[in-house]
Amino acid sequence: MSGRIKRTPFHKILIANRGEIGLRIMRTARRLGYGVVAVYSDADRDALHVREADEGVHIGGALPAQSYLRIEAIIAAAKASGADAVHPGYGFLAENEEFAQACRDAGLVFIGPSPEAIKAMGNKAGAKAIMQGAGVPCVPGYQGADQSDATMLAEANKIGFPVMIKAVAGGGGRGMRLVPDAATFPDALRSPRSEAQGAFGDTGMILERAIPEPRHIEIQVFGDAFGNAIHLGERDCSVQRRHQKLIEEAPSPAVSAELRARMGAVAVAAIKSLGYEGAGTLEFLLDRNGEFYFMEMNTRLQVEHPVTEAITGLDLVELQLRVAAGEPLGPSQDEIKFAGHAIEVRLCSEDVTCDFMPQSGRMGLWQMSDELRVEHALQSGSEIPPFYDSMIAKIISHGATRDEARRRLIHGLEQTAAFGVTTNQAFLAACLRHPVFASGEATTAFIAKYRDVLLAPRKDAASEAALAALLLYVTDANAPPWRSGRTLAATFPMPVRLELDHGIHDLEIVRRRDSGYVANIDGGECRFEIDELGRDAIRFRVNDVMESARFLRDRDRLYILHRGVTLSVRDLTLAAPAAAAAASGGDGKVRAAMSGRVVAVLVKQGERVAAGQPVMTLEAMKMEHVHTAPISGTISAIDVAEGEQLTTGKIVVEIEADAQSASQQ
Repeated sequence: MSGRIKRTPFHKILIANRGEIGLRIMRTARRLGYGVVAVYSDADRDALHVREADEGVHIGGALPAQSYLRIEAIIAAAKASGADAVHPGYGFLAENEEFAQACRDAGLVFIGPSPEAIKAMGNKAGAKAIMQGAGVPCVPGYQGADQSDATMLAEANKIGFPVMIKAVAGGGGRGMRLVPDAATFPDALRSPRSEAQGAFGDTGMILERAIPEPRHIEIQVFGDAFGNAIHLGERDCSVQRRHQKLIEEAPSPAVSAELRARMGAVAVAAIKSLGYEGAGTLEFLLDRNGEFYFMEMNTRLQVEHPVTEAITGLDLVELQLRVAAGEPLGPSQDEIKFAGHAIEVRLCSEDVTCDFMPQSGRMGLWQMSDELRVEHALQSGSEIPPFYDSMIAKIISHGATRDEARRRLIHGLEQTAAFGVTTNQAFLAACLRHPVFASGEATTAFIAKYRDVLLAPRKDAASEAALAALLLYVTDANAPPWRSGRTLAATFPMPVRLELDHGIHDLEIVRRRDSGYVANIDGGECRFEIDELGRDAIRFRVNDVMESARFLRDRDRLYILHRGVTLSVRDLTLAAPAAAAAASGGDGKVRAAMSGRVVAVLVKQGERVAAGQPVMTLEAMKMEHVHTAPISGTISAIDVAEGEQLTTGKIVVEIEADAQSASQQ
């Protein structure tokens, strides 16, 4: 049989993706002796994945539709660079049959499944029909061609609420909504359609019965041109926000060896029936009774593939390259062994206190643990643009046991310095520490159910503010130089006003003659002694307890990594009244919380609004985000138009407070 298989050797690979995805693929490709070519947009001109490649080809503007989604530009880049193969990464075009076909037509090896397989499984509605025909259990739902509002509502009523709306061409949680009842269904249908059109160019939707608190389990599969097919076990991806994965692990604490064998057999049978070649993932929901239901197939490598690599010892990108070159897979199912436990977290540039709103900006300081695997394309000074996904790094731990892997990951997160852009770093650590996750009981309802606990304010705000005041004082260019030992340079109390975690703190700080410092706050005091003070680190004693912290001072901004938590501080001492009002929203101005495009202005000038009422929808990092009124009052000005591209902090709507709101400020 092998004699009838045509080998397709290639020597230089163009990677049709960006950031850490590009770097991950480069690493394996170079190890195997391949040349690598990057593509880049205007926003990524100086990105790390471009500088690390042998060559880089510019393909267009900052928005994905102007660059990374332009099939003709990528094909032209491959031809211009002399690449004879294209790896689509694991996003953007990886599941686009037109792209796979364009590569085939251009004589380029597409490192992925055939266009026919992508078309068959890339559409959720079509994939479910194929799986139902093959006897694979599927979530009950509707995937018909009639997409009218009336038909969708009627079908949702037949299924029974709650229902899940999903984009047929979707992925990554985009174009998905959980709808609790018929009354909210019509409005709930609009937003995922809009997201799906922007992300995938397809407004088609399917409906599925919502299974209460399931596990999200996926099976990694591989097939080759020789008819071989294997599975590499499961991954548990249940911890999610906005239907996007945040924490993934392998193996799943909810899957027994017997269940793994059953799910694996179903997955392997499915790809064999397709004659599938390359990497793929079949995703299932696992209910409380241990029954599993097919949701969709991703015809690509997944973001979370490192946890599978950790427990199998295999390089999944290498397997992709070998299959694409016409070689047999290599390992048989009996040869696949699992060792230990692996957990991955997705570090995202987002503000978890503002409904996980994406954040863009400049990473002032980036330093990570060297004890864990970290997939990233960052360095100090990197710009995080608003045009792409909010995930900026993946941090992966591996241990002999699940608890060992969990502990190692918590410690690694605590050692990661990500200063300059708000991230979900502390939230991830809180999830990993939570007793429900620690016991292996987390379902897809985990974040929603325990959100208040996971987002609970820290209890030592006063001491954190005191440390921030100390660092603002000793790093000020006009402050007396720090030195150990006694000094004659005692000072009068210096007032400090700062913003920390959206709260305003007023303190006084005094330098004592014994070279110590006292911060007075809320009627109490914190007494500091500094042992060492460097450019970005401090070792100190507070109330006779020795501690350390890392920091970055950037004009009126101060970032501190202390006790595993990153603090973002703003010095309001010299501009306290205006800055404090703006920080709290008390000035009635709604500011863009991120850079993005205005999708909808939801109010009119002269209209009266209540505090918390939606006023504008902004699209950024592939998601829509609603901005609300900070106070009750009347719309006095609208400063943006639909379609306008905004930068973070721009005033979008101004509200004149009503009498009651004004009296409470």
